[in-house]
Amino acid sequence: MDQHPEILDGYKPASVERAVAALRAGDVVAFPTETVYGLGADALNSSGVAKIFEMKKRPRFDPLIVHIGQKEWLSSFTKEVPPEAQKLIDRFWPGPLTIILEKQPAISDLVTAGLRTVAIRMPSHPVALNLINSLGKPIAAPSANPFGYMSATRAAHVARMFENKLSFVLDGGPCSFGLESTIVAIKDRQVFVRRYGAVSLEDLRDLVGEVHEKMKHGTVDSPGQLPYHYAPHRPLVIIETPDEVKSSASSVLLFRTPSKMPVSKRMRILSPHGDLREAAANFFSYLIELDREDVDIIYAEQIPEIGLGKAMMERLKKAEKKAFRQPVDNVRNPVVS
Repeated sequence: MDQHPEILDGYKPASVERAVAALRAGDVVAFPTETVYGLGADALNSSGVAKIFEMKKRPRFDPLIVHIGQKEWLSSFTKEVPPEAQKLIDRFWPGPLTIILEKQPAISDLVTAGLRTVAIRMPSHPVALNLINSLGKPIAAPSANPFGYMSATRAAHVARMFENKLSFVLDGGPCSFGLESTIVAIKDRQVFVRRYGAVSLEDLRDLVGEVHEKMKHGTVDSPGQLPYHYAPHRPLVIIETPDEVKSSASSVLLFRTPSKMPVSKRMRILSPHGDLREAAANFFSYLIELDREDVDIIYAEQIPEIGLGKAMMERLKKAEKKAFRQPVDNVRNPVVS
């Protein structure tokens, strides 16, 4: 019989106390951030970190993000903060920006997949910050979903994905951004994007000027760089217009309200008026809802590749590639009310 994880109110002190006790015991806890829900362990506890990889079935060469509760913690876990990184920190922390910095020995090679650098950020969600600061240590946490599947932005989705594997989930409500953090690296005083996310390319350029988009192929030096990711169970095809929907046994994800609705079993509109922020907040939640066993295919309308649209399209393109290559094993579709 399936055992559903208990969903606890993350704003209640008793819930946080229970989560802190679990983390100190080397267990894994699911918790909300402003981007997506995270599957976290004490970043200084190798046994707990190892459980994250086991639960997610995540490759050990794919590093984790370390979440801190205060900017002052940086000196304990990183060797140097370049001026360009400090400028980004001053503007975007706490918030959805992850920065790759050279790590201190306190962060184990298990967390960083053997790299000399660590991907680190300070989340802005009050439940996440309270949890980290109550623990008094950084929390290593990838998104709370089985590896390769879509990220969860609601506690109920996490609970369904990890039946029999988690004791409880801290519920902090729907994630406000709905996309993972943007990841950047600083090399030779230049800023490089490693993953598009909730901080847009335009926002970065407004602050630091030139930002390099070119990714390094063949080497994983940051979370989120693997080519096949964010995939539903059903095959996903990107379309330019709703007129391209060919199967009525389909789910359809539309960017905005069309002039003519396509014929499909299930449909979600990310933002009726085409607002990218609203679309991003709904993005993963709607995709999870559309990924049902009674449909043969998911059609996803193209999203303008500006602002947050660039991050959403990156994920749709990865999902389209992976969906036709191999299924994600042992993932159950969440029950959505």
